[in-house]
Amino acid sequence: MNFENKLVAVLNKDIEHGVVMNALAHMTIGLGAEVGKELLQLDHYVDANQNTYPNISKIPFIILRAKSNEIRKTVVAAREHSIQHGIFVNTMTVGTYVEQLERTKLSPEESLIYYGCVLFGAWDKVSEITRKFSLWK
Repeated sequence: MNFENKLVAVLNKDIEHGVVMNALAHMTIGLGAEVGKELLQLDHYVDANQNTYPNISKIPFIILRAKSNEIRKTVVAAREHSIQHGIFVNTMTVGTYVEQLERTKLSPEESLIYYGCVLFGAWDKVSEITRKFSLWK
């Protein structure tokens, strides 16, 4: 099946797995809210006992790995090509969300450690931006 759009996460391979999974969850929630149910092609699965498993995307969700500076470059490319995206950086951890907002506001971009990004956009363009990365292991 061919899809018009592609959904990809690029996660920092140097960050502890539990921490980077938390970042993935935050980024995906935000991007999903922005993109919306229709474009994400969410559907409900139903098992033989009529239990429903709601809001699963028909679109494959590809998880890749990279280093912080590679993720930064990916975000720049996403911005340049107007690809919807979400980002999670080191200032978004530890303390309250208010402290995290303030810490981020006070941090120059070049000092940030990128934990990951998620991209949603035209299949070919997202593929072009992310093709150099390996699958998450």
